[in-house]
Amino acid sequence: MAEELLPVGAEAPDFDAPTTDGGRVSLAHFRGSKSVLLMFYPKDDTPGCTRQMCAARDEGDDYEAAGIRRFGVNPGGMESHRKFADKYMLDFPLIVDQGSRIAAAYGVLKENGGVSRATYVIGPDGKIAYAAPGAHDADEILEAIGA
Repeated sequence: MAEELLPVGAEAPDFDAPTTDGGRVSLAHFRGSKSVLLMFYPKDDTPGCTRQMCAARDEGDDYEAAGIRRFGVNPGGMESHRKFADKYMLDFPLIVDQGSRIAAAYGVLKENGGVSRATYVIGPDGKIAYAAPGAHDADEILEAIGA
């Protein structure tokens, strides 16, 4: 595997990308105010990815109470992301990672061009507070970052 997650404590790579809520997101926007949860997932509307995104939806109150903004990230297109978000009533935006640039910057781009499932929390200071392969629930993430 070519991918390697960034270490906790490292400066998180900034990005600017379109989201399903009609706007754009940049990490710089949250600096000094909120933490950001980036949930990388391989593909819209597949069983594992649906479970991952729906769990994040269902745990939204826990993340909100901890001051964490949630985002799903993969290289799928806007139309696919919107259908997926609408179908499962996701209450957080999905980021369109055009050209898989965000996935590459965060070490989750596979050699075959796919995206590995991974979870990151970036603190208000712009540093990685949590990084783990796979999908993780709010209890584990919040405990790991001391929230």
